[in-house]
Amino acid sequence: MPVGFAIHQRTRAVSPEIVEAFRPLPVANISDCMSRITAGGPRIRPMHKGGVMAGPALTIKTRPGDNLMIHKAIQLAVAGDVLVVDGGGDLTNALIGELMANQMIMRKLGGIVLNGAIRDAGWIGAHDFPVYAAGVTHRGPYKDGPGVINGAIAIDGMVIEPGDLIIGDEDGFLCVPYADLDVVLKASQAKKAAEDKQMAAILGGTHSAPWVDETLRKAGVEGI
Repeated sequence: MPVGFAIHQRTRAVSPEIVEAFRPLPVANISDCMSRITAGGPRIRPMHKGGVMAGPALTIKTRPGDNLMIHKAIQLAVAGDVLVVDGGGDLTNALIGELMANQMIMRKLGGIVLNGAIRDAGWIGAHDFPVYAAGVTHRGPYKDGPGVINGAIAIDGMVIEPGDLIIGDEDGFLCVPYADLDVVLKASQAKKAAEDKQMAAILGGTHSAPWVDETLRKAGVEGI
């Protein structure tokens, strides 16, 4: 096989039950429970109308501006999969548009994340199929390769392995490593419950934050 071309088999994937357990949790809560050190970067933003993205990662690493292996990954993906594409962050050529988005919808995929650009932004922005990307351009892609399907990739320092959980909302997207799913899920559920309680206190007029003054005193601030 030529160097730079490879199609690997995914050996494990987050279960549908775990995906659905994570789906109602804000990405910000999950991020907090991962020590606030994991992120795919602020450039990659939701381009679709709205709604949560959650599912197992099917990873693609492609030459910037080329979408041959994305086409192949769509053929290989199963319902619920989220395609995660490392296109090098290049925004010169769009990697997907309306036609490919509709292919993914027909195959019931869970969404797509692109460290690269899209086109047909108006159509994508009017529909709920989750699309996250770093930019928009009308210039179309090349279809020559090379690329790798189901290998480890990294986006802005966040490593993504095939089968990891990918979750996204209005704040962006996040990868939860397969080995950490249980502990992150429990912590995130507890975090959301605590914030729900805090919000109820805020709206009920009973909220207080004594930690603010305590922190200031420890810092030696006068007049507290």
